[in-house]
Amino acid sequence: MKRTSATLLFMIHCALTAVSAQGTLCVNELLYQPRSGEAEYIELYNNTSNPLNLSDFHIVRWVSDSLGKHYPLPSHTVAPHDYVVLTKDIASVTSNYTVKYTNKLVECTLPTYPNDGGSVILALADSAIVDRFDYTPEMHSRLLRNKAGVALERRSTDRPTNAASNWFSAASTAGYGTPGYENSQSSEWLAEETAFELSSTTLSPDGDGYQDEIEANYLLDSEDLMAQVRIHDRSGRLVRTLLNNGLLGTHGSLTWDGRCDDGSLAPQGRYVMQITLYDTGGTQQVIRKSVAVIIKQ
Repeated sequence: MKRTSATLLFMIHCALTAVSAQGTLCVNELLYQPRSGEAEYIELYNNTSNPLNLSDFHIVRWVSDSLGKHYPLPSHTVAPHDYVVLTKDIASVTSNYTVKYTNKLVECTLPTYPNDGGSVILALADSAIVDRFDYTPEMHSRLLRNKAGVALERRSTDRPTNAASNWFSAASTAGYGTPGYENSQSSEWLAEETAFELSSTTLSPDGDGYQDEIEANYLLDSEDLMAQVRIHDRSGRLVRTLLNNGLLGTHGSLTWDGRCDDGSLAPQGRYVMQITLYDTGGTQQVIRKSVAVIIKQ
């Protein structure tokens, strides 16, 4: 009973200190699964209008639902609204990723982060948690067959760190990582992920009247959003275009009948419905929904 009470008090303490410390440094990018022989890195972002010194912060290991060993950070000034990258091996990062600003890389001792999920804890010396990122492999793109060497990027520093939809794999066009500069997946949010809801996650296009089609129903706040809606297979190949740069209303639905663009039935397997939203200012947002096609024998 005492242990349960202590754990609860500790969790409340973590929650309160994390909330009170919002608006300082935050976790913005994480390479937790480097390729063999390469180094992990953590990118932090100064989300304030004031310079901050790294020496005021620690990276803390999370062990058995409690704070473990502290890793004090060296003295380094992080400019307002700027980035710093923490790594055990600067040479490894510069050799394997595009590094535009080498002065934003800081070599220091860090915990090792497991490939199957874990927590990145940024805290003050007194253990007050400044930011915490609980990552899982499921945050990566479902189209990635090999996650080694691919960083997870935060899409918006204005949204909660631990919102799963706020993280995604760094783009291949950016070399799978953007240490020290703007994330390849960063964007303003045009709509909540829940603005698009599938009528079902499975599709059985056999003409029996049951799950022959799947609908993506949407409800939006804006009246001037354009969209491109495409179906891709697990290899990333385009299967069907449901909407090509069409204007969306505030509500409506899009239907997929399980057929490819050439009229043939899509083979059994998993697919991704990729909804790319645009506004008149050029802001873009991508929402992905998973669909399984089942062919009855």
